[in-house]
Order: sequence, then structure tokens, then C-alpha cells
Amino acid sequence: MKFPGQRKIKHYFPVNAGNRFDRESVAFSHVNTYVTGIDQNLVDITARVDDELLAEFELQKGASQLMDSEKANLLYQRLQLNDAIEDEFAGGTIGNTLHNYSVIADDSSILLGVMSENIVIGTSAYRYLCNTSSKVDLTHLQPVPGAIGRCFALITSDGERTFGISPGQMNALGEDYISEAVIADASALLLCAYTLADESLPIYGATLKAAELAVKHDVPVVLTLGTRPLVEAKRETFTCFIRDYVTLVAMNEEEAEALTGHADPLLASESVLDMADLVLLTAGPEGLYLSGYGDQSMLRKTANPIRSGAVADFNAFEFSRPLRRRDCSEPVKVFAQIDPYMGGPDKIHNTNGAGDGALAAVVHDMTANHYHCTVLPTSSKHVKPFLTYSSFAQVCKYANRVSYQVLIQNSPRLTRGLPEREDSLEEAYWDS
Repeated sequence: MKFPGQRKIKHYFPVNAGNRFDRESVAFSHVNTYVTGIDQNLVDITARVDDELLAEFELQKGASQLMDSEKANLLYQRLQLNDAIEDEFAGGTIGNTLHNYSVIADDSSILLGVMSENIVIGTSAYRYLCNTSSKVDLTHLQPVPGAIGRCFALITSDGERTFGISPGQMNALGEDYISEAVIADASALLLCAYTLADESLPIYGATLKAAELAVKHDVPVVLTLGTRPLVEAKRETFTCFIRDYVTLVAMNEEEAEALTGHADPLLASESVLDMADLVLLTAGPEGLYLSGYGDQSMLRKTANPIRSGAVADFNAFEFSRPLRRRDCSEPVKVFAQIDPYMGGPDKIHNTNGAGDGALAAVVHDMTANHYHCTVLPTSSKHVKPFLTYSSFAQVCKYANRVSYQVLIQNSPRLTRGLPEREDSLEEAYWDS
């Protein structure tokens, strides 16, 4: 595993009298870390269209809506005829996150979902496989006789995105394909709100079973929220699920407002912390927020300027490391925020997947902590069962950097890892 951020090994394996790196290094090769996730496997199809086409196919502009297979086939044919398709990529928020995690961590992940049992070159299933990292284990997928899902991202001249989703067989994942061993040994379980939208679908039961197994084996559960309309429609369902199962909630500012009623990111994050232990909130031009709990006795004051917003002095303890609320003797809510990396890209090529990139970075830091605790359990880094290896502030930096990498490319999935040496780090750093 590559450790998160641009750090050298001495930062991760400190030498002290009771815990020497050279005594423990022999065990490194025996540590197998990975994360697991459940997704509605689909392919994202991006195309440039006009408002007339949206009206013809009865698609509400700016919204996300379901399409039956027949209408999806007709739309796809029209887009091909008009030469309007710009890209076709493997998609799905959890699929994106697992792929990105495997790229930046150089580590394994396991995807649970469905896949067409007969794959033909050029079909959606074929494109999905071609655009997924070889580090993502697909051997646990459930074979299905039909097609996987397709998500059309239709972009009009004003930049507005309209989404049309043709489910295919993407919701057919059954509980029999949820392995307890796969869940129990994972560093984290990643879930998305879309699989919880309809209790009548097989994937809903599969998601619930996976969450129950994760709680049973004390595996952190990560939940990403869907679009604002979905959160508004299923607010009570998601609230109960978060309270019962979830460790980390990931969302954007619109989803946060739909869930909590607060438009302010800090107030929304504070509200979600009454349900979960850690909150990642991406806020577009405002950057991102990471909020969670620290123990009063272990809080570390920031060296950065103190900032206030809807929460006074909210970043005062951003150099602390996150804990579950249950693991704090005196829990204190901690907030961190960071503006877009390098002020944001000069030109944004793609916003689809930027949040998934940020989440992959947070999950990477969580998994690195699990790995480090396994190989060096006596390290002073593990006097408490922290959720991440790094501080709130450092995880924000890393998540921000990965998100930026997605924004400057066309694909919602990373096509390569981060550079070995960042331009923003002076050469003296590497010589020390």
C-alpha cells in the first residue's frame, strides 16, 4: 500500500525504544488490506444535447430520472446518429470510489454488484471492465442474463446536466452474493444511498445485509448520498439508516441541505454528527469540509489562523485525529475546511466524480491507519482507536488534491495516480 499524501516512510513508521521499524518490517508482506463496496454497476454516457431533445424524451432539465430500456435504446441511437456522444466511462459512485482508491493506494478493493454473464465487445459491460482498475476485484460479482445500467449525462449549452438512468439489471444483486468473510476482513464498507431507494429491489436487501455484517464485525460503514430529490424523498429512511449503521457520511452541499434542512455547510455537518461519527461535505467553489469527533484530552490546536462561520472558531482543533463518538471520554465536535487546491483548475473538464475522488482519499487514509495499526500495534499513533492516520486538516488536504485531479480530466475515474513529487513541495522536503 502507498500511504496517503506525499510523505516519506519515516513519517509513518517512527522509531522508538519499544517499537522499532526494523523489528516489525518482516510482517509487512503478510498484511492484506482492502475495502469493499456495493454499487449499481453502470456506464456513464456523456453527450452534448439541446433543450428540444430533452423535451422530446420527456427529461426534466437539471434533474435525475429513470428511463425504461426501450427509451434508453432510442436515446442512445439518436445520440450516435447526431455524433453527440463525448465519452463513455464506467460509472457508479461506489465503483468510482473503489477504482480511485485502488489507483491512489495501489491497493486492493472488492466490488459487489452484478455483471452481464455474456459480455460482447462494445457493450456497456465491456466498457465497464475496460475502465476499471485491475486492482479492483470483480470475482464476487453476480452474473445476470441482461445488461447492466446506463446513465446518460446530457449537457446543454448553458452547462446544465440532465441525467437519465436506465437500470437494466443493476438492481438484481441478491443477498446470497454478500459474503460475510469479504465484509468482515475489510478496512471499510462503502455504500450509496441509491441502493436504499427501493425496498422492493433485491439490492436493497443485499445492502442491508452487508451493513449488518459490517456492524457485527466493527467495520466502518461509509455512505454516500444521492441527488437532492432522492434525499428529500427518502429523508427519514436515510436518517434511520445512518443512525443505525453509518460511520462516515459523504455528501455535497445540496444533499446536506436536503438531509438536515441547513444550507450552511457547517450547520449541516454539525447536524449529521448527531447521527454519524465523521462527515465529508464537498461544497464546489468553497472546497470541502471534514467534521467529526475528537477526545477532549487529545485535542490538538491548529497552527493555522482561527476561522469562524456559523460555528465559532470552527477550525480550532483541526490538527486532531478523528474518533468515533463512542470512543471519546469527552467527545468534542471538530471541523476542518479547505479551499480548492491551487485555487481550483484553470479549466474544469469534468465535475462528475470529483466527490468520489475526495471520498477515495479519505477512505485511503482510514485504510492506511488500519494497516499501520496491524503492523505496528504498539505505536503511539494507536493509543486510541482513531478512524484515520492523519489529522482532520491533513485529510482535507489529501481529499482536496485527489478531487482536483479528477476535475482536470475528462473521466470521472482517475486515469493515473498522483505525481510522486508535488510541485507545491520544495526540493528541500525530499532531501531532509
